[in-house]
Amino acid sequence: MTEHPITPSPELLKQWHDAWFETDRELSKPAYIAHHAAQWGADQELEACADWLANARNHSLSWNEATNFSGNLRNARRPKPPSLNSIAMQMLGTIERDGHYIPEITDTIRRALEQLPD
Repeated sequence: MTEHPITPSPELLKQWHDAWFETDRELSKPAYIAHHAAQWGADQELEACADWLANARNHSLSWNEATNFSGNLRNARRPKPPSLNSIAMQMLGTIERDGHYIPEITDTIRRALEQLPD
């Protein structure tokens, strides 16, 4: 039987096996390993697609267009979770829009949040 190109190595499987012992064990060991293997395989496929797209020779796009599309594909398929700062800003906006508030308090909170790094 030939190996599929997206097959985790024995070393990677052992790493996930060993890591399971350090978790809170919400998942059984097989489920934990399967979860990591599925995510790893999906990441491998995404990178292969993004690399193919970035190679402008595969289609009639310029190098810049292909690179931008490749990055956009990664960002769309693996979005970063919002930062605590951006969540707090959204919540503050909801308070300002829907609630009764003292403008000095929300202004101070907003300025503090805007100064924090994401």
